[in-house]
Amino acid sequence: MKAIEIRNKYLNFFKNKGHKVIPSAPLIPENDPSVLFNTAGMQPLVPYLLGQKHPLGTRLTDYQKCVRTNDIDEVGDNRHLTYFEMLGNWSLGDYFKEESIAMSYEFLTKELEIPAEKISVTCFAGDEDCEKDTVSYEAWKKVGIPDERIYFFGKDDNWWIAGEEGPCGPDTEMFYDTGKQKCSPECNPSCDCGKYVEIWNNVFMEFYKDKNGYSKLKQKNVDTGLGLERMTMLLQGKETPYEIEIFEPVMKELEKLQKNDFIESRRIVTEHLRSSIMIINDGGRPSNVDRGYILRRLLRRMTRHLNKLEIDLNKLPEIIDVSIDSLHELYPELNENREQIKTVIIAEKDKFMKTLKNGEREFEKVANKTRAANKTIIDTNAVFNLYETYGFPPEMTEELAKEEGLKVDMSDYQKLFKEHQEKSRQGVEQKFKGGLASTGEMETKYHTATHLLNAALKVVLGDHVHQKGSNITEERMRFDFSHPVKMTDEEKQKVEDLVNNWIEEGIDVVCEEMSKEEAIKSGAECMFIEKYPDMVTVYTIGDFSKELCGGPHVKNTSELGHFKIKKEEASSSGVRRIKAVLE
Repeated sequence: MKAIEIRNKYLNFFKNKGHKVIPSAPLIPENDPSVLFNTAGMQPLVPYLLGQKHPLGTRLTDYQKCVRTNDIDEVGDNRHLTYFEMLGNWSLGDYFKEESIAMSYEFLTKELEIPAEKISVTCFAGDEDCEKDTVSYEAWKKVGIPDERIYFFGKDDNWWIAGEEGPCGPDTEMFYDTGKQKCSPECNPSCDCGKYVEIWNNVFMEFYKDKNGYSKLKQKNVDTGLGLERMTMLLQGKETPYEIEIFEPVMKELEKLQKNDFIESRRIVTEHLRSSIMIINDGGRPSNVDRGYILRRLLRRMTRHLNKLEIDLNKLPEIIDVSIDSLHELYPELNENREQIKTVIIAEKDKFMKTLKNGEREFEKVANKTRAANKTIIDTNAVFNLYETYGFPPEMTEELAKEEGLKVDMSDYQKLFKEHQEKSRQGVEQKFKGGLASTGEMETKYHTATHLLNAALKVVLGDHVHQKGSNITEERMRFDFSHPVKMTDEEKQKVEDLVNNWIEEGIDVVCEEMSKEEAIKSGAECMFIEKYPDMVTVYTIGDFSKELCGGPHVKNTSELGHFKIKKEEASSSGVRRIKAVLE
């Protein structure tokens, strides 16, 4: 069964169960600006999981494009992916555990025709925060899963939360038995030997976690996630996702073009190319910060492994075409952006090739210094510096060192790299742990303040101003907008005064539901208008701001406090950035 067939079966199944199909949100979050990418299907729906009414009702289903960046360095093995598609269905205070489990079992056994005996499940064992999930246990028994294939585990295995704070709850997970022999008598779904593969996760979100612990949500929600690539691989009887129709054409093309045979390199090129194509298609561009840095890292790692395979880089446009063609059935919109995607990727490849040349020159300096000190092993810090400062891959440093009779202690390098990686990861997690997944009072205030700022900028600078992005934490807001030149001090003061006047006036923030067509006709503004469902939520503030938005917002502008612009600077070509606080 092909991936597109599985996706269509999923959406149609839940549509027939009373769910409304909503479009995938863009990879670059619109309403959760303090995370890099959408990482799960629930992420764009957090306001509704917290109790806000969704314009399409209480039963929803979709496929969600996702990027997770934690395991980029693991891509190349037989299972890790950076980009993936998550199929999901949601109950927003509607059905709960029993009905959710019954539908999941029906879809797996009837629609996908998975033999019941191949399915094992896990439930939450219970602790001081939440009781043992006997309801899920009984629901699984009711549909026919026997005791010996139902397991109970603790929070590490059967509790789900996006980040450190936010909506969360116990989950029940479904596993596919691949038929492999048990690695030991104790082998069970928590084992990583490959016998059991997780295929679906139903999260029963009835709690909210913050720094003070757990509290009950206003409503009991169901949030599920089924990985499309993994399910396709299993149903096709493949050993890795790289053998399914999404990846196989590129893998074969690389094999045809390569002079060196490294399967890990082919996988890296294939996976990173797809991830990059999808990020670029949703508006991402390479840069040295945040999500732009992730895209740059993916493209440079891809280029490095093309070199390792000794594939002529002039063949890259053809390889991109093969990848887009293999994805076209799932994402027809890629065709429209094909040439732009190629332009961005090739420009980054060309830039990186210059980096490699600079790195080679620097390597010669390091090699000469090593010999001058009568040493044969290049200093590990120098190897790391070549990579960190010049983007020069350590494998290439090792290769060049060998040619010149020198060595690199790669184990020592890996140790240093892992230390750096952990520090970077902690920094990223700290920076991006906020957002709607942890919406508190201040984040809500700042979210409304972006609407006021957007409106004020239009008044002061002109109607050419449009939001290009934002980033919100508990401490401050960052707002990117289209404007060709630096703002004057007078303009900044006018914007600041205007926002504060609106705050002092105590204007109600009015929320309305309407069709997308009505919203557009009414003059409501938003980014990615084409990504919204047919029914949308529009927030109006006075007669100066009307935006299509998922929220959340304050009820009245008087709740915001005093608005202060701290900095105005360039973000990118034609885009300015304001950093501001509410005092």
